[in-house]
Amino acid sequence: MIHKDDTPTNAAAATLAADDDLTIETDLWAEDASAPPSLRAGAEVIRRFWKTLPHAPGVYRMIDANGHVLYVGKALDLKKRVASYVRGIGHGGLRTMRMIAETVAMEFITTDTETAALLLEANLIKQLRPRYNVLMRDDKSFPYILLTGDHAAPQLVKHRGARVRKGRYFGPFADGGAVNRTVNALQRAFLLRTCTDSYYENRTRPCLLFQIKRCAGPCTGEISQEDYAKLVDEAGDFLTGRSIAVKRRLAHEMQEAAEALEYERAARYRDRLAALSAVQGTQNINPQTVEEADVFAIASEAGMFCVQVFFFRNSQNWGNRSYFPRADRNLPEEEVLSAFLAQFYEDKPCPRLVLLSHKPTECALLQEALSDHAGHRVEVAVPKRGEKYTLVAHAHRNAQEALARKLADTASQDKLLGAVAQAFGLERPPRRIEVYDNSHIMGTNAVGAMIVAGREGFMKPHYRTFNIRSTDITPGDDFGMMREVLQRRFTRLVKEGARLIEAAPVDPEFAGDDEVADEGAFPSWPDLLLIDGGQGQVGAVRATLKELGVSDVPVVGVAKGVDRDAGRETFFVEGRAPFRLPPRDATLYYVERLRDEAHRFAIGTHRARRKREFTKSPLDEIAGIGPARKRALLLHFGTAKAVSQASLEDLRSAPGINAATAGMVYRFFHDRDG
Repeated sequence: MIHKDDTPTNAAAATLAADDDLTIETDLWAEDASAPPSLRAGAEVIRRFWKTLPHAPGVYRMIDANGHVLYVGKALDLKKRVASYVRGIGHGGLRTMRMIAETVAMEFITTDTETAALLLEANLIKQLRPRYNVLMRDDKSFPYILLTGDHAAPQLVKHRGARVRKGRYFGPFADGGAVNRTVNALQRAFLLRTCTDSYYENRTRPCLLFQIKRCAGPCTGEISQEDYAKLVDEAGDFLTGRSIAVKRRLAHEMQEAAEALEYERAARYRDRLAALSAVQGTQNINPQTVEEADVFAIASEAGMFCVQVFFFRNSQNWGNRSYFPRADRNLPEEEVLSAFLAQFYEDKPCPRLVLLSHKPTECALLQEALSDHAGHRVEVAVPKRGEKYTLVAHAHRNAQEALARKLADTASQDKLLGAVAQAFGLERPPRRIEVYDNSHIMGTNAVGAMIVAGREGFMKPHYRTFNIRSTDITPGDDFGMMREVLQRRFTRLVKEGARLIEAAPVDPEFAGDDEVADEGAFPSWPDLLLIDGGQGQVGAVRATLKELGVSDVPVVGVAKGVDRDAGRETFFVEGRAPFRLPPRDATLYYVERLRDEAHRFAIGTHRARRKREFTKSPLDEIAGIGPARKRALLLHFGTAKAVSQASLEDLRSAPGINAATAGMVYRFFHDRDG
């Protein structure tokens, strides 16, 4: 059970004040006259909330003046934990002192156990992304292979997201490319269908996949249900680790076919064996004694952390992924890894064995929390010898190599951002660059696109698209479209107070310290706008920003060169004459990459919208007509146009369409025509 408590009450304070055990004996910040005023004020806020806290497990949140959560923590005893902030025990770091100084309010949630508090803490950190917590930066879901179980002819597909569909899931895989390659190879090996159920049900003859021997053709009876079920069982056996038995069985059948002089059938078995060998060839470092485990190793250097994760399922290696969590550079690796694990499994299934390179803080508590979350016993171990140790050592080496590459890329990116600042006269290298472009065909399906770049390259989670909505814009008016995009973008930023958050005053006692600098937080307010266009586009952008009260964001126009040649672009910067950068200049290439990425993103979005318009059916606009009824109408009448021209009696006679639905469809088309 969870109980929320976010405001101290006078009655509770009076009751608790009588308990001598609850007195803070040493108020470090209040007694230290040299402590900054903001630190003493923050400590006093924490002390005021501390007075009403119970001796119970729970989660606490520290909140700043703008209402944003600074930090989320959990505790076995909330009162003792919060008291430590006021005492200054174990909190001597400047980063924590700054966090205390910025605190103006706190919120608390009590839980029944510390395990529940740990799980709740991980959930809140992922939702709120507090500035002072260890944060996972890459939170994409992992792909799985799904062998469906809700159809007479099971389907083999790649799956992401919640595992709600009935069937057998195999994975996780580290990336979608590995899943695609594996599914393609399994198609050749087991001839299982990958088509959708609706496509399957409407086939009258085998599709091309049957002709090229990638599907057994169950849709038209080319294979019996019993034989197809055997293929499904073989695929399941292979994916659950019984690959040797499957290959031995296929080899035996190939030999029998060859001895019977059925060379075509023997060739099919040969091709299936080759496909299985290709799948196994991609699974290197397959362990002999570890059937199911996730392996985590952490490395740190120059204030950055890298967590390398390897996935082993059914004694096969399903790949690895690198994570670069945001954390205080002075935190020990064990603490970062512990916080990372709690967040990592918050929305993912956990295997029965988790192998680590470092023993996490509160290892027993973490193991208990993961077991509760997974619904089965989870063992968390730091191996010291044997094959498990070899797996962890291999992961640790990969973590070090990935971190070295990341640091090299970051250093190179810092040089480019510094060169951009010098080329365009900026006061400091930009942390966030936003690039805008439009795409349309004669004004139709017009979209605006924004791509974002920073120290880590292209920041794709921050990309945005804008469907042009205004009816006052003349078709093809690029200036008007850009004006709408910028209005919507910056109106939202101003409304959310993004500028105020990043420009929040910092106590001079804490400013400029490397330990405190929040370099990992990616800003939401841009330091530079790049516009694909010339003087006219730049003027329209500046006018729009001025109307919104934004005057301190530099705008640079990038006009295409003569004959649209790359390398001959002209740049437009306020207060300077149009200029070009030297040919083969690194800054020029970098700006071209940004411009081309915005162009690619805008065109891709426009094409996707245009494709949706092409395939759009008027039946989609009828309220109450779902996919099943839409399919029934199209199967009976053939086209949406025929449906629109059908009489009420014909609509009622369509299979699966009742009188009420028929009347709804009839009125939609005929009332609109009238």
